[in-house]
Amino acid sequence: MLEPRPTNHHRMFLTCYEDTFDRGWHHVDLFVHDEYGREVNWVHWTVEADGPEAADESVRREEPLLRRTTAWRHQVSAAGMNYWTADAGWDDAAADVA
Repeated sequence: MLEPRPTNHHRMFLTCYEDTFDRGWHHVDLFVHDEYGREVNWVHWTVEADGPEAADESVRREEPLLRRTTAWRHQVSAAGMNYWTADAGWDDAAADVA
């Protein structure tokens, strides 16, 4: 049985990556999930370098009202790629953790 349609965009988070396999995939993703943990929407943009510092710089430039609200959390995918995630929010809901 499917849960009801999402009515609440409950959580936003950023993901940035290390181009471990040299594919030229230097980018940051912004994901939006609903109250059931389902992905509602996402957007991504390219960055000049990998990792959290480049991601923070690109967010300040591309989305100046978007703020990271938690520290970056490092993870490694099943394929061995390094990536980081951090919660995010628009200006009035964000805490400055930079």
